[in-house]
Amino acid sequence: MSTNHAVSRAGKDGTILDLIRQERPSGSFETPMKPDAFDLDDSIKIRLIEKHFAEIMGILGLDLEDDSLKGTPKRVAKMYVKEIFSGLNPANKPAATLFDNKYGYNQMLVEKNISVFSNCEHHFVPIVGKAHVAYISSGKVIGLSKLNRIVQYFSQRPQVQERLTIQIAHELKAVLQSEHVAVVIDAYHHCVSSRGIKDIDTTTITSDYSGKFLNAETKSEFLKQIGL
Repeated sequence: MSTNHAVSRAGKDGTILDLIRQERPSGSFETPMKPDAFDLDDSIKIRLIEKHFAEIMGILGLDLEDDSLKGTPKRVAKMYVKEIFSGLNPANKPAATLFDNKYGYNQMLVEKNISVFSNCEHHFVPIVGKAHVAYISSGKVIGLSKLNRIVQYFSQRPQVQERLTIQIAHELKAVLQSEHVAVVIDAYHHCVSSRGIKDIDTTTITSDYSGKFLNAETKSEFLKQIGL
């Protein structure tokens, strides 16, 4: 069983939060969702969000008759539902095709620098960074692009970086049928850089290790591969 600890470091190298997941009750890392979250189809959601966002803009004093602004509520609504929060809908979850590991490759496979574009659930401003993932096959391998798609799917929802890291790791273990998975995310939080403290140099690193990656030598090799 893994141990859970956190280490923070401020300064030029950013803030490091090293999260090693303990066993958790099923569902504790899920994004909080209402039971009726999918009772409305996307077209109705877009129409309702457009209406409410127009009200927000009006409260802010913006002139929705202006040519530059009048289409904004609908653009925002479509962006929310179809793009940046599309990962809320399980219908958009990427299908993962596995292949037999016929060549008997038994070392770690690392895919680094996967782009992360998410949004902080506390302020709805961007989280932007890179994810690095690795696994050791237990008999199956996965197409490389599917690793990117899994990261993208869980990123496209209001998120907390710790939860995002755990969700990606949990999904990879389930899909790959392997406990030997490592995930590291290094990201800028615009809720830190564009508001509040306005520190543009701080990044946050979260990580999740399981299986053979809990071995110090294996973990060290992975971190060396991704440049940490």
